[in-house]
Amino acid sequence: MSDIKTPEQIKAMHRAGKILAACHQQISKRIRPGVSTLEIDRFVEKYLKQYGATAEQKGYMGYPNAICASVNDVICHGIPNDIPLKEGDIVTIDFVVNKDGWLADSAWSYAVGKISKTADHLMKTTLAALKAGISQAKPGNRIGHISHAIQEIAKKAGFSVVQEFVGHGIGQKIHEPPAVPHFGPIHSGELIREGMVFTIEPMLNVGSRKVTLDDDGWTARTVDGSLSAQYEHTLAIQNGKPLILTEQV
Repeated sequence: MSDIKTPEQIKAMHRAGKILAACHQQISKRIRPGVSTLEIDRFVEKYLKQYGATAEQKGYMGYPNAICASVNDVICHGIPNDIPLKEGDIVTIDFVVNKDGWLADSAWSYAVGKISKTADHLMKTTLAALKAGISQAKPGNRIGHISHAIQEIAKKAGFSVVQEFVGHGIGQKIHEPPAVPHFGPIHSGELIREGMVFTIEPMLNVGSRKVTLDDDGWTARTVDGSLSAQYEHTLAIQNGKPLILTEQV
């Protein structure tokens, strides 16, 4: 059963979310050919420090960095490295901000220079799937309403939905109930209630939905080498509707 957050706790998480969202906006100005994901990682850590915040996933279960940086066929949990990004790449930057003990989580996919029509369509569809899922996050619906809305957007576009990684509740820990799958029937999952806080984070692939894991134990890739994209927001159910805590303004 999900932990219900008080309005004060949601405000604390919103403070973390605002820092995270502003950091993503700065990242968008820095993503270009020739820049490495390790440079972005170092930037994020310094940026958060300026605002009295930290990257929660650094050290989480041994994870070594402040961000996950997933390039092209990497679905999620890519470890930053010093390989320069090149024209035509797409990269997802995902990180969790801790501000005064309360967390917010958001991932965003970025185009590196000019990208292919397929990559552009994938990114736009994945963002549309996130928005469709958020629209269903309201009291009285079930988590399945979110899952089904995302699945339908992906299906119509001809893309597959990753099933191994799902959204999750969040608060003072990265992963809390409920699990938020991005596929499945409408009338499934937990009933959505006022005060719930969770992430929605669809990962869509051009090809197979199946996943393979690198030897580092973290980097998850598409099994067929096809492109993958992800967008994620943390949201709270407040006043009968979803409040996006990581919205970029």
